[in-house]
Amino acid sequence: MGPSILTNIFIPEVIGTAVLIVLGVGVVANVTLIKTKGFNGGTLMINFGWGLGVFAGVSAAYKSGGHLNPAVTVGIIASGADVWSPSGIPIDVGSTCAYLGAQMVGAIIGATFAWLAYKQHYDAEPNPETVLGTFSTGPSIRSYGWNLATEAIATFVLVYWVLSSGGSPWGLGPLAVAMLIVGIGASLGGPTGYAINPARDLGPRIAHALLPIKGKGSSDWSYSWVPVLGPIIGGLVAGLLSQGVGLPTGF
Repeated sequence: MGPSILTNIFIPEVIGTAVLIVLGVGVVANVTLIKTKGFNGGTLMINFGWGLGVFAGVSAAYKSGGHLNPAVTVGIIASGADVWSPSGIPIDVGSTCAYLGAQMVGAIIGATFAWLAYKQHYDAEPNPETVLGTFSTGPSIRSYGWNLATEAIATFVLVYWVLSSGGSPWGLGPLAVAMLIVGIGASLGGPTGYAINPARDLGPRIAHALLPIKGKGSSDWSYSWVPVLGPIIGGLVAGLLSQGVGLPTGF
């Protein structure tokens, strides 16, 4: 990994994704774990928490373009771009792996820090499903095909809007992306909890499996492929369709 990829892609994506996840997992923990100040704050509070997590994470990862999401990375590749914005680093196997690897590492780190912040509340939580729900998503009605469709549709909305509105989250402005995340959560988040990001779900799920959480129960690996494959499908379709909307020169 060359110095430019390390400093312009890998490190910013690790930091940005970690910031996103610590705030996102943190808001879910605050709303759902017993004895917290935000207990029973409602789904809209969770939506805004995730939106502001995106705002902070994208801002922190400005050097890499603030993907923080493999679906965004895949969508950019599918859009026909030749280089990553804003660094100008060519899109190839090495730079793509740097994005994807950094997003996963950052997600695990962020989930671990969220657990540390709420350690006593996790220890006091009697319901293992609630504990898992702070780390990863799960369907309100388990039907893999429909759950997959929901994740693909919600992610398509995110990635297509990102690509057609400026080419990168930083170009759009982190606040604009944050509000879109809130809107997607409010409108399409009910069936699956709207992962819309493979790293957002898989990284914290791995952390849940590895961390010494009292009475944590299963990590529900039977469902784990849905919030990975669904967003990848949505991002891929968004990237392919965005080719006709005119991305900025050099993106």
